[in-house]
Formats: sequence, structure tokens, C-alpha cells
Amino acid sequence: MSISSPTSTAAPAGASIPVGTETPTVTSLGPASAVTSTSVAEQVGDRIWTITSGVSPVQVGAFDPVGKTVDRKFSLPTGAGAWAMTHIGTDLYIGLYTPGDVYKVDTTTGTATKVAQFGSFVWSIAATPDGKIVAGTYPDGAVHEYDPATGATKSYGAAIAGEQYVRSIAADATTIYAGVGTKAHLIAIDRATGTRRDVLPAKYADRTFVATLALDGTKLAAGLSPTGTMLVFDTADLSNPVEVQTPGGDQYVTAITLDGDDIYLGTRPSGTLYRYRDNAVTRLGSPYDGAYFNRIFVEGSTIRAELTSQVVDFDEASGTFTGTDLGQAGLPPAPEQVMALAATPSSVLVSGKAGVQIHDLAAGTSTRTFLPGEAKTMTPVGKNVYLGVYTLARLWQMKPDGTDLHELGQIGNEQTRPTDAAYDDRSQTWLVSTEPDYGKYDGTLVEQHLDSGDREVHRGVVPHQSVRSVTTADGIAFLGGAARNSLGTDPILPEATVVAFDLRRNRALWETAPLSLAQTYSDLVLYRGRLYATTDDGRLAVLDPRTGKLVTSATLGTGQSRLTIARSGLYGTDNKRVFKIMPNPTGAPTVSTVVDGLDAQIYSYPLITTSYDGNALYTIKGRDLVRIGGLR
Repeated sequence: MSISSPTSTAAPAGASIPVGTETPTVTSLGPASAVTSTSVAEQVGDRIWTITSGVSPVQVGAFDPVGKTVDRKFSLPTGAGAWAMTHIGTDLYIGLYTPGDVYKVDTTTGTATKVAQFGSFVWSIAATPDGKIVAGTYPDGAVHEYDPATGATKSYGAAIAGEQYVRSIAADATTIYAGVGTKAHLIAIDRATGTRRDVLPAKYADRTFVATLALDGTKLAAGLSPTGTMLVFDTADLSNPVEVQTPGGDQYVTAITLDGDDIYLGTRPSGTLYRYRDNAVTRLGSPYDGAYFNRIFVEGSTIRAELTSQVVDFDEASGTFTGTDLGQAGLPPAPEQVMALAATPSSVLVSGKAGVQIHDLAAGTSTRTFLPGEAKTMTPVGKNVYLGVYTLARLWQMKPDGTDLHELGQIGNEQTRPTDAAYDDRSQTWLVSTEPDYGKYDGTLVEQHLDSGDREVHRGVVPHQSVRSVTTADGIAFLGGAARNSLGTDPILPEATVVAFDLRRNRALWETAPLSLAQTYSDLVLYRGRLYATTDDGRLAVLDPRTGKLVTSATLGTGQSRLTIARSGLYGTDNKRVFKIMPNPTGAPTVSTVVDGLDAQIYSYPLITTSYDGNALYTIKGRDLVRIGGLR
């Protein structure tokens, strides 16, 4: 393997980008994806309060478990969603993200008041016995306090130096307990002095998060990722917790509720409810495969849980769950920030939280297929669509109409987030690139052989990086790296690289760093004998795919771009506009704007794809799916 040295005939930095001569037609197909998705719940009196995430504005709703309706609902003026709720008496406190505002909701009147802001993301929140609110935040990994009596706030600073997440929090009269990641710690902070100590036993230091905490009296339960382990501490002596390992091989404990001598916990990815009693774990059941337990409530003999979009009751005598869909109960779906886009002969598929929106091209309608996770990639191949799903880097398959959805398996190898995908016709192989789990290094290239069902995982094939993008031709995979490996890590290399990998021989052919200090190659496309690579800072590299040598380069804009090939040429989007790239045999390619003013509100990377016949493009405008025709 060799690393090639770049040569360039780049367009001048800041060069103007002309408007194209095409006269496209832009047709809206309505909301790209609409969902009722929640991540947190809290019971105040006889109502279960929850809040939507990933939609704008976020909606707060109160669910009546008896009437099975959301009988109170209102929106908040800020925030993209919430993972944090607690209450003091009849006052509900909600911690938001983007920004990290804290709201107090008077549940007797439904009045919401912003009372504090703790950075950009409140991950966790809890009430203290003396009536204060404590919160854990990202990316500063800090612990904060708000006093409702005086309105005063204070910060305890970072729970532990170098970590970005306080994912869980609990507090008693003297101590705040902060669950930290991406390298797991359980930090006990003295509320009076601010002194702190890590009480997580050293043998659990290889875990990524103390992701869930529950406290009742002197009993503190903590859920550890990614092993699905629960530790039960006595706060009078934190030195010797009891380890409880869930039996089904799950990796996450998403909810814990303490009820006297019993502990109830929900796990993923299976979506199973367990009870821990008398040193034994009993499986109670699962409402459906992949259920995500946000909160478990126990009132006498009633066991109830709030999930992503449902409230379910568990009948222990029969071992069955009955559920109420929150959308039908009065918290209707709303347009969300979407995650992936794909086109088939009959449909356009848009993925989001816990599902895929199926836009039927003939009928002009859309329906939603539930998915236990988030499809970060969707690859149509023949009569099927293959999905790369976050979390746990799971691989799924379905029909273009959303039917016959089933899992093919998990990538493993400490990977959690599929980033891109492509299909290699020569080897009949679905290729998936991945980012490792929080705090881990080295992404993978996955070869899922569709003819045999075999799977090969190549970790570290782009050295010391996660693998952000992939394209392929004739048995060669071209891979774009990202210098930042995963959330919670520092880059090993000063710049990202591009790698050519021979799928038959399982070896790298070349590696290059074509553009100085590029941190991510966010997309790769082969077009007319050249390899086009976009960067996260708005640059375009054009490479010789045989050698990796830089042929030329250009400026696309200031941020990430996604590319696609139509019959009429090579196109891309940066969320603001759709542009066309026209090769120039004697210099840098020409870049012209085709459609402007998109203001695409997507979850992560820009989204664009080509229609099955190659004559049109699909992309996102605002939160709508649009078709761009009239290309030439």
C-alpha cells in the first residue's frame, strides 16, 4: 500500500459559483417523514407526561392511562427534543437539547416557563430531596444545579476531566451521582463541597457509559453499556455493588425503576422487560421486537411503560402487553429531520426515528413502516432494499413497499453507526461503512454477500479512522475516512485519507490524503473514469481511481456535500442548494447551481438521490421531499 502525494489544479478559494442554464421543475411530495417519537416520560399525579423529539416545534403531552388519550398538549418555543424529565410536586421540569433549555411546567395549569439554560444539550435531570434540580450536560460533561425557590443556578463543572457526557444523574440529600461516558465512570459529587470520587469499580472501566441511574432511599441502580449490565449499590457503602447481568445478550439498559425490593428494567435491542427480585432476574416479556423503554411505572399491581411512540400496560398473569399509540391518542405525527433517502421503481424511501416513510409514486401517498432503530443507509438492490441501522450497526432487509422487514444480523466489532453503503455488481456484495461505538477507534468496511449470506468485516481498513463513505466498481471499494473515529475520541491523524480496497484479494491498493487537512471525506462517486470525493469543509477532490493521484480540485461551498449521478450528469447538494458538476478536461470542474433555497432540515449529512429511471433527482427542501425534473 502506498500513500500518494497530491498535485492540484484547484479553483481559487472563494471563487464565485455560477447559476446553471437548466430550467428544472421542482415538485413537492409533502413531508418527507412524519413521526411521533419520544425519548423520555415522567408521571405526575395521574398523567404520564412526555415530549416529542426531532420535530419542530416539540410537543409536550399528558397521557391519561384510563381514558387512553393525550388530553393536554402544548408546544415549547425552543428545543429540538428532550431526553430529560423530573418533577417536584405538581411541577414538571424538562431538559431540552439544541439548546439546553430547562422548562418548568405547572401541570395544574399547563403553563410552561423557561427557567434556565445549561449549554447546548441536557442529557439527564433529577430532583433532590430538598427541592432542587440537578442536570447533566453534553458536550462539556458537566453537572449543574437550579434552585426553584430562588432561581439561582450553579455549576459543579465537568464530572471528570476529558469526558463529554453526563448521560444519567441522581441525587440524595448529600450527593449527586453522575453517570459518565464515553469512557464509563460513576462520579459521586459532594453537594456541599463539590469534591468528587469515581465509585465505579475498576473492572467496569472498559464500558462506554453509565447510561441509566435510578435512586430510592439508599439503593442506587446503574445500567452499563454496551454489556446490558446493571449494578446495584448501597449508597451507605458504595464499594461493593451487586452485579446483575441480563440473560438475553442485550447491550443496553434503557430504563430502571425501583419498587421496594423489586427492580424493573427494560433492555435493548430486544426490547425486553425484566424484574430483579431476590437475586434473580425474571424475563417478563416484550411488547414487540426492538421496543425502547423510556420509562417504567409501577403502581401496586399495575406495570406500565412509555415507549418511543406508545404507552403499554403489562398483564403479568397472561404475560401480555396492550398498547396505545400516542399518535392516535392525540399526539399526532409531525415532520421530522430525516436521516437517509433512496429511490426504487415504485417508491421513494425516507428514514427517520424508528421507521421508514414509504412514498408510493403511483398513488401519491405515503405510509410508515416501523423499524427498531434508525436507518442511516438504504440501498435498493433488485427487488429488495437493504438497511444499515443505528444503533448496534444492525443490517436489515425489506421490500420497497416496506413489507417483509427482517434482520440479517449485526456487524459487531465495536461498531454502532452505519455511515454509507453501496452495491458491487461484480461480487453481488452489499458494502457498508461504519463508525465505531462511543469512545472507540477504527471503523469498518463490511461485505455482506447477498448470494451466500456470508459477512466479512474489515476493521481498520482506513487506518486510524472511521469509514465515512464508500463507492465501488468492478470489485474495488473506494473508502473515505473521517479523522475523528467516534464521539468522545480525539483524532489520531491530522487529516483524513481515501483508500482503494480490492474486495477479491482483501487488501488495500492505495491510500492517499489528497486535500490538506481535510477531516472527513463525506462522499465518494465514480464518474466518467474519475473518483470524486467531497470534504466536510466544502472542497472537491478529483482522483485517478487507478492510482489515487489527485487530478484536480474545486470549491463546492463551505460544508458537507452528497453527490449523485443522473442521466444528464453529476449532481450534488449541500442542504442549501442542488448543484451540477461539469468535468473540465483541462482544469478544475465547473460547478453551477441548479436549485437554490433548499434550507434542508436533515439530521446529519446532506441527502440527494436519483430516480430509478435516471431522469430526476429527489432531495429535501425544509422538511419536505421534493422531485427535481427537467434536467439536461
